[in-house]
Amino acid sequence: MVEKLSTLHLFKLKDKYLALDVESGALHQCDEVSFRLLELMEAGRTGAEAASLLAPELGEREVQEALGEIEQLKEQGLLWSEKDVLPENGEPLVKALCLFITDQCNLGCRYCFVPPGARHMSAAVGKAAVDFLLEQSGPRRHCEIDYFGGEPLLNWETVMEVTAYAREEGRRRGKEIAFTLTTNGLLLEAPVREYLARENFAVVLSLDGRPEIHNAMRPRRGGGESYRQVLRNLQEYVALDPPGGYYIRGTYTRRNLDFLEDIRHIYQQGFRFISLEPVVAPEEMEHALSREDLPRLREQYLALTEFCLECARKGDPFLFFHFAVNLDQGPCVYKRLSGCGAGREYLAVAADGSLYPCHQFVGRPEFKLGHLLERPPLDRTRMESFPAAGPHRGKCRQCWARYHCGGGCQAAAFLNGNPEEPYALECALQKIRLECALYLQASLGD
Repeated sequence: MVEKLSTLHLFKLKDKYLALDVESGALHQCDEVSFRLLELMEAGRTGAEAASLLAPELGEREVQEALGEIEQLKEQGLLWSEKDVLPENGEPLVKALCLFITDQCNLGCRYCFVPPGARHMSAAVGKAAVDFLLEQSGPRRHCEIDYFGGEPLLNWETVMEVTAYAREEGRRRGKEIAFTLTTNGLLLEAPVREYLARENFAVVLSLDGRPEIHNAMRPRRGGGESYRQVLRNLQEYVALDPPGGYYIRGTYTRRNLDFLEDIRHIYQQGFRFISLEPVVAPEEMEHALSREDLPRLREQYLALTEFCLECARKGDPFLFFHFAVNLDQGPCVYKRLSGCGAGREYLAVAADGSLYPCHQFVGRPEFKLGHLLERPPLDRTRMESFPAAGPHRGKCRQCWARYHCGGGCQAAAFLNGNPEEPYALECALQKIRLECALYLQASLGD
């Protein structure tokens, strides 16, 4: 049996009829006549057959005009465009490393996936990671280093030493390295803030939203609230208007299924680049999300869409990470080919120098891919056997969202018990968010 690929996604959201051409990425806002024609044609009717069926109800003239517009868009390659032939994934070239600069943390987050530890990454291991990245990236000119943990600011001197080394070695080898740092904000004092802004870091700032939510899920190690100091430090950093940019990155759980209130709160504190992510956790955990939560989560994303519109129309917009879909040039080629890139273009380095497919696998021996201080540092056989994400795998091949999702998160897929398929809950949320994002773009274009 030949698989039927989704080539057109038709949906009605609030007051809009929308059609996404999957292969070209073209988004069309329809009236009811053209939408119903598209539904029949997508189901296998010819244009003439669809028009004949609808003309008695909707009017011959209206139906023929709409059909003419549809045929014109089809000729232009903007409806039912032909499937692109994607090149096979070649030999993996590492373009980004996530450095667990320390295992230590001064918070005790309830949903943290990082195994507790007391190790700091040494400057020697950090520099070995830089050398590894520059060697493994092949002809790529642009690379990235993400400082992660634990809390990276607990090993701040090593961050600065490794960054200086990376800049020097990158220049010597004709490569540009971008830097990202994720921090919980407790130690984000003035000298650190000034360094990160001056060095053009992209900074991910952790804040879960309302004080009661943030303090419940992100208490200090040993107990005590963290919200007030974190908020103050984050606001002072953002006030610098850092050239490398920032995102407020929070996590919502079953505790706050009304997560829109947390986004409103973050917005009210003056932040305009916001990402609130669903927790990744096995469903048996008390704070985990389940498919039973989907109706309420969908309501929240729909309400969030209206909040985005409200803020934009009053002249004070904000960017919600999952609504940032670029349709101008069609689907992203990078996502077409490799999805998240875990285990192929992106690796994580534990504090001791061990290599893993991504930051969510660190500390799990079955996923270890090598060690920076061994020769060779990378077990290519294990690396190439790690399941690749992307629009070509499993159910993704038939999904209308395949090019904008990239196959989802590989770590989340393992929760599904089948790494060859996307994690079902994440997949459902991705489709909800993408429809909201498309509706938002259509509405802002009115």
